[in-house]
Amino acid sequence: MKTPLIRQTWTMSAVLINMFAQGIMLSYPTSLLPALNQHDSPIKTDLNTSSWLGSILAVSSIPGFLLSSVFMDLYGRKITHAVAILPGIAGWLLIYFAEDVKTLMIGRFLGGLTSSGTVSLGAIVVGEYTSPKYRGVFLYLKNATVCIGAMLVHILSQYLHWRTIALVALVPLFVALIIIYTWPESPAWLASTHQHEQSEKVFYWLRGYNEDARKEFQAMIEAEEAKLLKLTSKVKCSERIKDFFRKFRRRDFLKPFMIMVLATSVLEMSGRHVFPSYALQIMTAITGETTHSFYYALGIDIMITASALIALFLVKIMTRRTLLFSTGFAAVVILMLVSLYLFLISKGLIANGKMWISIALLISYFFLANFGCAPIPLALVGEVFPLAHRGVGSALSGIWISICLMAALKSTPHLMVNLGIHGLFAVNSSVMGISLFILYFILPETKDRTLQEIEYYFNHGKFPNAENEDTEANIKMIPD
Repeated sequence: MKTPLIRQTWTMSAVLINMFAQGIMLSYPTSLLPALNQHDSPIKTDLNTSSWLGSILAVSSIPGFLLSSVFMDLYGRKITHAVAILPGIAGWLLIYFAEDVKTLMIGRFLGGLTSSGTVSLGAIVVGEYTSPKYRGVFLYLKNATVCIGAMLVHILSQYLHWRTIALVALVPLFVALIIIYTWPESPAWLASTHQHEQSEKVFYWLRGYNEDARKEFQAMIEAEEAKLLKLTSKVKCSERIKDFFRKFRRRDFLKPFMIMVLATSVLEMSGRHVFPSYALQIMTAITGETTHSFYYALGIDIMITASALIALFLVKIMTRRTLLFSTGFAAVVILMLVSLYLFLISKGLIANGKMWISIALLISYFFLANFGCAPIPLALVGEVFPLAHRGVGSALSGIWISICLMAALKSTPHLMVNLGIHGLFAVNSSVMGISLFILYFILPETKDRTLQEIEYYFNHGKFPNAENEDTEANIKMIPD
């Protein structure tokens, strides 16, 4: 049993190292923007330019998601993952040599192509390369490594120049690229291209040969053959286009996509990407001073990373739904309390002498948010879409993620200026609460389920081989 786990761990190490690199890319504005705002900086920025430097990752996310989704279906997961890393390498080199804002923008744009191109692809790789009992841990490790990368930037920004940090950021990308070179191709993609013999060889190399693995592989091949029978007559371009639009009437596409729309809203409003990018600005707005903002931000970084690591154990003993909704609704309540407390301070209704209260509440919030709201939405990308829709589903989910990411990163500086930090938290907690409430009624439990079982659920409203009504998926689903 150890050999398959070691092989899966080695393969997933490239995804995790790359996610660590994306944590650096995401948090880089924390190092870059304060330096550019210094009076002696050779490159000058204003509020609008700074917000674009922080949010341009989201602009490049749309082509990044689309290209990654198209390439992974055409050329496979391995080649696509390797190619997607190259723009990030070029982007960091441009940032290092940048002499003006335009070059910095281009470098950040290229970095966004890599971030978006690998985030959903990484989730799909985890889903296809790992066995169901390890999948949750690896998906949660993706979140933890992003947190560690973000924390590293906040620490390095106190000791290294932003150009030097750009060089440091190249190291994990090159390491990930080398490991990807040793990968086999995804058995699911090999099956989709009718390379069944090679698919079987890789599948058992990754999973080991046992009864559960045999059943999972057989179910994957049968699902692929059933799809092939439906597509044999659809060879014309016009038929392919019609087949694309037919997806929007299919139960097994619409429901996963709706889940991803709501889950992404939870992800972005939880501050998963906003806080690393604007950590110092947010802490300055809360505390009202800059002297100790770094230490407050670093303390919260440590707590976020610790919570992401603790979540690795929680995901083994709790179901996805229990973990998401118990911690998610609790996080919403705490964020509302933070917003209310800061609002009362801003109106002079309570004294501003106990900043530790808001910081303690914020730490509690990030602990809870990183148990479920941050990791689970990205994990769902690699789980809920059937193989037939995985490319299109990840592309459209990526576009929505890009829109939410751009809205969050671009609006945050302006919301803090116009509504105050309490207004920002009020908006975030409201959207999170509404999205979680709807998700409660449509999200099935995916823990320890194979991808084929999850696909069956979205087609039939229950999991296969249910022995009684209690074991069926009796979670409420929206009507067809």
